[in-house]
Amino acid sequence: MLSALEVITTVVVGIMVGVEFAVAFVMNPILNALPEDSGQLGHAHGGRMLGAVMPFWYIGSLVLVAVWAVAGRHHHGTGLVITAGALLLLSVIMSVLLLVPINDRNRTWTPDNRPADWREQMNRWVRYHYLRVAVIIAAFTLLVVALA
Repeated sequence: MLSALEVITTVVVGIMVGVEFAVAFVMNPILNALPEDSGQLGHAHGGRMLGAVMPFWYIGSLVLVAVWAVAGRHHHGTGLVITAGALLLLSVIMSVLLLVPINDRNRTWTPDNRPADWREQMNRWVRYHYLRVAVIIAAFTLLVVALA
């Protein structure tokens, strides 16, 4: 049972990392290369779509890691799992405090109502997102090492 939990948790976190990595290094460059209004509208749509899914994914991943840490508390690698959980918790805190407020504004913007500093706000979101991706990659790496 613990082995199944470990594998499921690692896969769920790994897919989340893949999606966030793709947003940072694939989707954002594509959207930023589009003509001004198209790129901004794409960012707004992505913010609405992923903004609806990612809270459940982040919290679900954190819960799975916490269950793994408790269920496997007497097994090798528990310290790595706990550290991964702490990093995932940090990513949730970063999301709530830094990324979500910008995303909540961005997803309502259109070319007619976006603020004059919309590019600066999006650039700030991108910088925070890169940092969050680094944090969740570190968490995923620790889970993989703990699994091995």
